[in-house]
Amino acid sequence: RIRQKTLQKQIETSEEAYSAIEDMLRPLDDPYTRVLRPKDYELLKSSNFGSEINGVGLQLGEDDDNKVKVISTLGGSPAEEAGIVSGDLIETVDGISSEKLGLASTASKLRGESGTKVLVQVSSESGEIREVDLERRSVDLRPVRTKRLRDDSHTIGYLRITQFSESVPKKVEEALQELKEKEVEGLILDLRNNSGGLVSSGIAVADSLLSEKPVVETKDRNGIKDAIISQKETSFDGPMVTLVNKGTASASEILAGSLQDNERSILMGEQTYGKGLIQSLKSLGEDSGIAITVASYLTPNGNNIQGQGMTPDKLLDLPDASDYGSTDDKWVRNAELFLGSLLEKEEVSVQTIELNNEEIKSLNG
Repeated sequence: RIRQKTLQKQIETSEEAYSAIEDMLRPLDDPYTRVLRPKDYELLKSSNFGSEINGVGLQLGEDDDNKVKVISTLGGSPAEEAGIVSGDLIETVDGISSEKLGLASTASKLRGESGTKVLVQVSSESGEIREVDLERRSVDLRPVRTKRLRDDSHTIGYLRITQFSESVPKKVEEALQELKEKEVEGLILDLRNNSGGLVSSGIAVADSLLSEKPVVETKDRNGIKDAIISQKETSFDGPMVTLVNKGTASASEILAGSLQDNERSILMGEQTYGKGLIQSLKSLGEDSGIAITVASYLTPNGNNIQGQGMTPDKLLDLPDASDYGSTDDKWVRNAELFLGSLLEKEEVSVQTIELNNEEIKSLNG
């Protein structure tokens, strides 16, 4: 009925067609099901399959009151440098209310040619309102970053994933292999401010860290559930800590949930964002598309993340670092200390077993 009513109107331009599609989608009341105009469609493909994008570096969602909310900021982006953080609300863009624009149009207005500026009014969770003049530029996504952390006792690997694009699973495999060659004993997986991306990439990374374990369970609109199980081979099987915060969303929550529920890694940090819906991308011609919510996902233990997020095993009430993974990053230092204690317990257990073996040998004469 909605479609028939919409088609009764005269549609002569592409913009009128996009507006008509938006009118048809609106009754679904789902901010993630949306039409993607050419600029948005190209940007989505770039972020999922490319290495850089032009804009201010904001990943956006909607809260329970349908207000446009910051999920996370991209590292090294104009938005991060301006101090915009996860949980902030976008009130206006160039003087136009985000409520009037809606999620998709707000995101679209923030993008543009490098060197151009956009005026954004932001309100914090405490209610403080400020205006920020942001200059758009090319933002290097660099989705996988790694390094080795060393102290007097142990060598620990640090792996940060900023988003799940098509290239990420292979880059993670290469990073884990490199860390193994450096003989790391444990791993810190940093998913802070990772707002998601391709669900298939998040599942592939979980597959490389789990051996024959459930990764995620999807549920379609008919309530039919389908579980995805990891392969036997793993790329790293040592002890782990996974860092999450309120900017950890979607595919990164799938990964974190699979590691937590299978007791493969403890989660450390803050409650995560809570996006548990999966979208499928359909093309509308050559230069535009539509993102459609097709399923929701549950963690291996059956927990629904949508609107709730995930609770870490160990909460961290610490200020966020300005540079993730740096020597000033207290979150990483906490994870490092925890991993060190786990490794020391393992060493004590091994020594106990060796002592018991010696006692058995002496008894046997």
